[in-house]
Amino acid sequence: MKIKYHGHAFVQLENAKHSIAIDPFITGNPSAEIKPADVKCDYIALTHGHGDHFGDTVEISRKNFAQVLAMFELANYAESKGARSVHTLNLGGSFNFPFGRIKLTPALHSSSTPDGAYAGESAGILIYMDGMTFYHAGDTALFYDMKLIGETNKIDYAFLPIGDNFTMGIDDAVKAAEYVNAKNIIPVHYNTFDVIKVDANEFKKKITAIGKKCIIMKPGDTIEA
Repeated sequence: MKIKYHGHAFVQLENAKHSIAIDPFITGNPSAEIKPADVKCDYIALTHGHGDHFGDTVEISRKNFAQVLAMFELANYAESKGARSVHTLNLGGSFNFPFGRIKLTPALHSSSTPDGAYAGESAGILIYMDGMTFYHAGDTALFYDMKLIGETNKIDYAFLPIGDNFTMGIDDAVKAAEYVNAKNIIPVHYNTFDVIKVDANEFKKKITAIGKKCIIMKPGDTIEA
């Protein structure tokens, strides 16, 4: 398994056969180190419809014949805009795919499409792949049911937003890390724009202080999971 980080909340998970792009925001992302045409994947998973997450979904889907996995309303919106194929889900629902399994979890955040249409509820995503469990929290505030997510899953990697203003800030994200109880915590959704600038090293120190491992990934970084 490989984890690739392309800036903001764009994470890519890959094994020998499959690649899943999560929230592929490239165009307009000053931290992105690639272009939409560079992305190779067979699935796109979306947490919600805001432009900095929906991003280049349609172009990437069309180029790769990639299936979009998202909330019912958001998946249908992607299809209406030209995505090759979609699979609709809803909160608490899960489904088996050739790469493994996906389950949508709650997230406390708003959700609308780049042109202002209703995009359903915002979500987090659990991905079960190659015997590992990955949790992308999406854009969210801290909420106590994260503890339930951690109690019902043995999470290997959790991608948590830390940028504040629109999502959790550092201290709330540290508490979220405690709740989800993942083996590895990777901060996302920070420093892309001035309004979400924070010190990731401060977050890492606080995560280490609660006995957990924090991995700071820079755009373009790849790690072996």
